[in-house]
Formats: sequence, C-alpha cells, structure tokens
Amino acid sequence: MIKPTESELEILNVLWTNGPSSVREVNKKINEQKEVGYTTTLKLMQIMTQKGLVERDESSRSHIYSARIKAEDIQEQMLDKLLNTAFGGSASKLVLSALGSGKASARELEEIKALIQKLEQDGNQ
Repeated sequence: MIKPTESELEILNVLWTNGPSSVREVNKKINEQKEVGYTTTLKLMQIMTQKGLVERDESSRSHIYSARIKAEDIQEQMLDKLLNTAFGGSASKLVLSALGSGKASARELEEIKALIQKLEQDGNQ
C-alpha cells in the first residue's frame, strides 16, 4: 500500500469526511485550518490520482475526486509503523503514552473503558 504524505492525508481526510468533492471544495476545507493555494491542492490531487490514492470523475464540468483507499486501512498501516518504530512493538506503551497526554475527552475515555471490558469478556470465554 502507498503511504500518503502529510499533505495527501489532509486531502484524504476531507474526502473521507465529506465524501466525493471537487478540488475547490477540498481546498476550502483545508483553508479552514491553514492557508493553501488552490493550484497547490489541484497539483497534489493530480499526483494522488496518479498514485492511485484518489479517483477522478470527469463526467461533469468540475472534476469530482473520491478516496480509493479506506481511512481504516491507512490508520492501521500508520499505527503499525508507529507502534513498531516509536514504541518497540509495545501496544501498552503506545496507549499509556496517548492517554498520558491528557488529550482524551471524557467520552473517549468511556469508549476506551467499554472496549477494555469487551476485550476482557471475550478473553474469558
């Protein structure tokens, strides 16, 4: 699987969140976070098409792009790399580091607790 660059991931995140979109729509969403020129976004999306990360529908006047890869596949690939390179393959070190950052919301902590309970129950069966 092709590893997207940071800029390509930003574009993919827009497509995963908003669904198929024009370059203008993607550029507008990215510009809510940081200023990026339209031509830069266009060029990146053209490169991403060549790489097979997105596909372009040319049936309408403004071309519509959609992600060709699933968010879960990229997340899994990136998590595996992070786990192995930064945490020596230790899932507990990764989770403790993530939770220790204090960035998890109360809702996320409840979801994590529920997942741990489910994993414990599944392991005892």
